[in-house]
This record gives sequence, C-alpha cells and structure tokens, in this order.
Amino acid sequence: MRWRPLLIGVALAAMLQVAWGGEPAPQVVLVQPSGAEVPANILRLSVVFAAPIEGAVLPRIALAHADGRPVPDPFLPQELWSPDAKVLTLLLHPGRVKTGLVAREQWGPVAMEGDDMVLTFDGHPIKRWHIGPVDTSGPVASAWKLSPVSPGSRQPLVVTLDGPIDGRDVDYLAVVDAHDRRVDGTARLREGESMWTFMPDTAWRPGKYRLVMRGTLEDPSGNRLGGHFETPMGSPQPTPTDTAIAFKVGPDSSL
Repeated sequence: MRWRPLLIGVALAAMLQVAWGGEPAPQVVLVQPSGAEVPANILRLSVVFAAPIEGAVLPRIALAHADGRPVPDPFLPQELWSPDAKVLTLLLHPGRVKTGLVAREQWGPVAMEGDDMVLTFDGHPIKRWHIGPVDTSGPVASAWKLSPVSPGSRQPLVVTLDGPIDGRDVDYLAVVDAHDRRVDGTARLREGESMWTFMPDTAWRPGKYRLVMRGTLEDPSGNRLGGHFETPMGSPQPTPTDTAIAFKVGPDSSL
C-alpha cells in the first residue's frame, strides 16, 4: 500500500487537470533508464515525448519518494533537448551524486539504496524505480556476449551487455566489416538498455566483422568505458578511447 498517498494525489490531479493551452496533455512515450532498478548514483535520465512541447518542461517534472514526499531540487536547472525536440535529458545534481562534495554534505544524495522513487510529469507518474546499490564500475566491453548470426540472413546481432548503458547511446555502437566500412542497419536498446540489437539492411555476408564502441559511451551513472565518474578530486580522467570486439559470420564463427 506504499503507493496509496501518491496515487490519491495523482487521481485528484487528473480530476482537476486543465489541458495546457486547451491542447491534449503531452504524451510521454518512454523514460530511460527503462528498467525497474537504477543505481543509487544515477546521474541522468531521459524522457521521450510523442511530439515537441512548447515552453519550459523542467518545472512540470518532479521526483518523489514512494510515500509521495518530493525530492527537493534533484535536477540541474537546464533542459537538454534532442535535435527533434522530442527527447529531454535531465541531469541529477552532480554535486549530490558524487561523494565528498559540499552539495551532497548539505542536502544529501538524491537517491538512497533500498528506496523506491517515482518520476512525475504534470503530477502523473511516468516511471517508478527501485534504487539499487551504487555502481562505480561502469561498462566493461570484454564482458559483453555476442550472439552468432547466419550468413545470407538478416538475423539480428544481439549483444548482451554487462549492465545498462545510457539510453541515448544506442548509436555509440556500430558494426563494421573487414574493410572498416560501416554496415547499414537499425540498432535498438532493449531489456532496460542492457541489450543492444542490430538488424542489417541487407543479408550478412560471410567474413570478419567488428563491433565498435565509442570511448565516450556511458552508463546512467556517468561511468565510461575505461573511466569512472567517481574519481578523486584532482585526478585526471583517462582520454576516451574507442574499442572493438571482433566476430565472424560464416560456418565457423569462432575466432
């Protein structure tokens, strides 16, 4: 029954809601991270709308605990929009995410392990998360698993990641052939952004390929391939370096 106070408030808001400017309320298509659990040091999230929205959106978004208590000022006061103005990326206050900073000492962390939190838009819940342990390790490409694909087919390449990556980084991975030519196709993130799938536009040809990852690929906590968000003050961050995983398509797909 822990959601009852929040749901009562949502029901009341729904009865009293007046459409903004006389238009239907904006439709939220997706919130990322889309999984049921996020780490306690989550740094960013994205909200995908069906159509562009007029005016400031951040004042209409709130983060609350399971019992309805709002989290005061959880976000940086800026709106990062995609070029088509449909995807809003919000940054949780980095000073409350990273340990040892004044903001965290004064106001406390935004999320705590074991808590349950809900993201609302215009008072309506659009995503619930359970808060899991802090994640400071980040993506480890050597732990990823690639599915075999059959030559002559358009069978999707399925890459099982070692954990969720940022939902906006779907195109930070690409497939190239033996001549370093990018293979055209459609990439998607699934299973709470912990699985990357690639459907080629044309059938796979036998031969050698590589899955290439940008060095700036991150997880929702800001950890990069080969770099961590939680680093000691003054410590230099390693230069982002692209990496790759080789695979073969053919009768013998082992390398």
